[in-house]
This record gives sequence, C-alpha cells and structure tokens, in this order.
Amino acid sequence: MARTIYADNGAVLLAQGAVITEAMLERLVRLHIELIYIEDEWTDKLNVDEIVSEETRIKTLAFIERTFRQVAEEPQQWQTLFSEDELGAKLQQVMNEIIGELSQNQAALNLFGTSCAVDHYLFSHSFHVTLYTIAVAWKMGLRDQELVKIGMGAMLHDVGKMMIPASIAQKPGSLTEEEYQIMKQHAKLGYELMKNGDSMMQFAAQCALMHHERLDGSGYPHQKKGDEIHSYVRILTVCDVFDALSSHRVYRQALLPHVAMELLYAGVDKHFDHKVVEAFRNTIALYPLGLSVTLDTGESGVVTGYNQGLPSRPIIRLLHDAEKRVLDHPMEVDLSKQLHLMIAESHPIATVIASPSF
Repeated sequence: MARTIYADNGAVLLAQGAVITEAMLERLVRLHIELIYIEDEWTDKLNVDEIVSEETRIKTLAFIERTFRQVAEEPQQWQTLFSEDELGAKLQQVMNEIIGELSQNQAALNLFGTSCAVDHYLFSHSFHVTLYTIAVAWKMGLRDQELVKIGMGAMLHDVGKMMIPASIAQKPGSLTEEEYQIMKQHAKLGYELMKNGDSMMQFAAQCALMHHERLDGSGYPHQKKGDEIHSYVRILTVCDVFDALSSHRVYRQALLPHVAMELLYAGVDKHFDHKVVEAFRNTIALYPLGLSVTLDTGESGVVTGYNQGLPSRPIIRLLHDAEKRVLDHPMEVDLSKQLHLMIAESHPIATVIASPSF
C-alpha cells in the first residue's frame, strides 16, 4: 500500500506499507473502496495531494453523521434542532475550516486522493458535495460568508433522506413508482426541518427544497424553471449530480469522473447551468492521478499530472508500447502539447489499482 485507508472515524483499516492479499482486496470491495494506491517502481515519487486534511475530513464526517442521525432518532425535535444557535455555530466552524483549506489548494480536486470507508452513503455524499460546491463557488468568485452560506446548503441538502424508510433509500434495485414518489419527498422534508432557523438555515432549507429542480422545469417538487432557481442552488445541483454519478451506489458501480462529466454536458441548458458546468469542469480532476489509461495509439500508462484549465488533457507517464510491451524507459507525454494524442480508454474504478508511490 502506498497510502493508508481510513474508516470514517479515523481508524486505520489498511496502513501504508502493508502487503496486499486477496482477502484484503475482497474486504475493500465490500467496503466500497473503489481505488487504492500501491507502491510501484515505475511511478515512484508521484504525489497525490489531499483536498482537505485528515483531521478536517474526520471532523466533518463526524459532524454530518451526528447531526443526520439525531434527525432520524428524534423526529419530534425536527424544527428545534435546526433552529438552535449552537448547531449553527458548529456548522459555521466546520465550514470555515473547509473553506480555509480549499482556498489554499490550487490543484484540481481529486477526491480519490484519500481512500475512506464510510458506513452510510449519505454521509460521504454530503461531504463530497460540500467540497465540490465550495470549490466551484470559489472558482466562480464567491467569498467569505457567501461561501459559508452555500457550503451549509450543500452539506444539509439531503438531510431529508434520513426520514425516508431505509428499505426505499437503500434499495439495491430500481424503485417502483410508489417508492419513487416517497423518495422524492426528501426535498420537502429537508425544507421543513430547517425553514424556521436563522437566515443561514432558511437558505439551507431552500437548497434542500430546490436541489432537484431543473432549468427546463422537469425537476421536482415544484417544477421551477430558469431564474426561478437560485444561482447558488444551480451550483449545488451540478455538484450533487456529479457525485451521485461518480460514487458507488447499491444499485450500480461508480462512473469515472470524465464519464460523469460527459453526462453533465449532455444536460447543459436543459437541466444544468452552462456556466456552472464549465466552472465545475475546470475545478475537478477528470482523470485522477495514478489512473491507468490507454491512448488512441495503443500505448498505455498512468496519469501523473494535471494541466490547469485543461482537465481533459492530463500528463501521462507511458509504461507500455502499442504492443503491450513494457518500456525500458517510461516517458512523460503532456497531452496539452501533444494535441494529436487522445485518451481512448480508462479502466473502471471498481477494477483498477492505480500505482503511485510516495
């Protein structure tokens, strides 16, 4: 192992330097760890930056879990929980820590930098969407309290799902029409939880209510269109959909980032704001460091670097020639300069083991 894998409480599941066995790999698959980093002499000294520190990640996930579980366990206190000043103060503290760290990170966001097993998809989803939303909002010029505001909305946008029966929310197959109608209620349930809080919580309530609305009016619950949807919610919506597509779900495997990005572009100006999708594309790492790829020439290697503003044109370290023979001397190819080369294939996250060493 080239990088330690953690549980969401900070406990070490598999330490850096451990020798990987088949039994370990099977356990990681069961925990939905979809990519790991292994030591390899070909990719020595390849550094994958953390988006936020381990301390901030653990603290934020613990806050999300504690808050969301309290909603589920004490439904009679829905409104009072989200109108308490103490919760708002803790939430703002968490937001400030995330914003402070993200503002110092100028590299493209690579959520695969940290491998972490989370026992509930909703908690990790809320965390990832918060990171994406704040980073994209920063890219689009938001600062200070506006970042806190949109970050709060992102973190709490799906809290209403805690009130949906687990048999529906975590169903491994397709929902029936009746089940789907129940699932859709999470938007209104989240709104009801937070609508009586302070101004920040009231905005978060609007995020919960509107994050499934779409520009053409095809969303829910109120079929809002265009400018009827707050500009901040449009940012949240893109981040929410991208993370849902690129994360493991009980009913399907995760999509690679560039594939999820293509699906977002397919919905531009119909479902999603074009400016937001462009800002998102320039914020995230479409091809995570260490990902194995094959070029249209048949040569293959791993992603070793990003080009700012050109997420689809990363730097590749070629390891095999077109005949699949190992190169005696691996070479770096910058796709932003070699425009005649294209990435033809990348390995599914669920099966690939990327290989940077630290």
